[in-house]
Amino acid sequence: MTALDDLVTRYLSPAVTPHCDNSSVEFVVDGRAWMRRMRELLTSLGPGDAAYICGLQLDPDMDLAGRRPGDPGYQAFGELLAEMAFAGVDVRVILAGAVVSSSFTRPTIGPFHQNVTTAHRLRRWRHEGDKPLANRVVLDWSGSGVGSNHQKITLIRRGTELTACVGGIDYASSRLDESPHRRLAVRGGRWGWHDAGAIISGPATTDVWRVMRMRWIGAVNLPRRRYFWPAVKGLQVLNPPGLPPEIDPPPAQPAREAPGSACQILRSVGPWYIDSLLPWERRPYSDVSPDGVHEIFLTLVQAIGAAQRYIYIEDQYFREYPGGDRRFELYPYLRAAAARGVKVILVGSGTRDPADGSPLINGTLNADLQRKVIDPLPQQLRRNIGLWRVEHLTVHAKVVIVDDRFAAVGSANLFSRSMTGVDTELTAALVTTGDTVRDLRMRLWAEHLRTPLSDELRPHLADLDLAIGMFRPEWLPPEAPAGSWRAPGLPAGFDPLESVLTLVGPP
Repeated sequence: MTALDDLVTRYLSPAVTPHCDNSSVEFVVDGRAWMRRMRELLTSLGPGDAAYICGLQLDPDMDLAGRRPGDPGYQAFGELLAEMAFAGVDVRVILAGAVVSSSFTRPTIGPFHQNVTTAHRLRRWRHEGDKPLANRVVLDWSGSGVGSNHQKITLIRRGTELTACVGGIDYASSRLDESPHRRLAVRGGRWGWHDAGAIISGPATTDVWRVMRMRWIGAVNLPRRRYFWPAVKGLQVLNPPGLPPEIDPPPAQPAREAPGSACQILRSVGPWYIDSLLPWERRPYSDVSPDGVHEIFLTLVQAIGAAQRYIYIEDQYFREYPGGDRRFELYPYLRAAAARGVKVILVGSGTRDPADGSPLINGTLNADLQRKVIDPLPQQLRRNIGLWRVEHLTVHAKVVIVDDRFAAVGSANLFSRSMTGVDTELTAALVTTGDTVRDLRMRLWAEHLRTPLSDELRPHLADLDLAIGMFRPEWLPPEAPAGSWRAPGLPAGFDPLESVLTLVGPP
């Protein structure tokens, strides 16, 4: 068995076929870099190429370069998409929809009402007198009645070459942020947005293509529904007729050089294509197991169970929300890891997403972490786990890293809604004998330390024995100087701009 085979067996679920040595995965941290890459990909397309986008929300007025209306060179995202479609690019956009909540002006529920407005605007967006997106935008209200279609995908076809981009980043202006996260404000206070995504090339992109193809075919074949549009008398059709009925099967992709790496494209999908409180109104997916698809859960359980040194998780939520299922909770597996001596590091927001209400979050350990993870552990083992918050920041990234060998980046949150498919999700997982996962960890930890990842600091962050002590002093190796990661210059190159990483608990 090769070293890669061993990693695949150890960290990846056997339920999903991995792509070994033939698909590259590039991790991108924070939205400004992500949007720059998306703009490069989109503007590289010409007639006959394709750009397929799906997400929870989309701001048609945002400029991917961060310009504002009136700035030189400003281009609204809606204008970019319309220009591409007018030029002959096959542009298609899927936005999450929910029939009931989309129909309410007040109170709004999630982004769904705004998505109706966005779809309405994009379909009517004029470019050189034409409406090139008129039949290119759909609202997808399939899936669980209490969940959302939460997958975030940008899929590019240039000729027959595919590039697949997945992660937690929606096309919204607030996502245009980067370290040290000082450019935004919420309710008069400092605020930032931290996120992550993965850009995939090679045969693994065909798995993302199949997900997008399933989503498009499913959305355009939903029964006709209507919504209320205040500016127009009467009810409007949610998805108008004349939408392209299918996306073609994916073109075969040549191998990309990725020695020592294997990746999986993982899904969470619930069992219902159309959900209803009336059982006879429910319709299952035609190509999904009657129990749904739980690939993200299975691989995360495998990776967490295989952890030997550390588990690092960034997430927006570390507690359960309505619609979850205890059978798909990850807390028991995190508790078991801490019990065998693995260091479990949870990093969350210091400021809540403004769309979720009050800005305060992670002031204390929530009841789920306390009761399901901390309390069942013997007292002497409880400091093997901790929750940290990053002050003034919404941590929207959904990242799991294990032992510098496994990383998962996607749209799935830690809670069981995402694991069971109440919220449909898509995540890219990677195992590697190389440095890709280690480098992602170093990039993230340097960001949260607010220190430049200089050539001088890099070897110290690469040294896992030393680096892990940034979270708890007792995790430092005995030979580490006192004050390491607590004082500038310890270790060499550690030069923090500020201190924003705060331990929530346990103490």
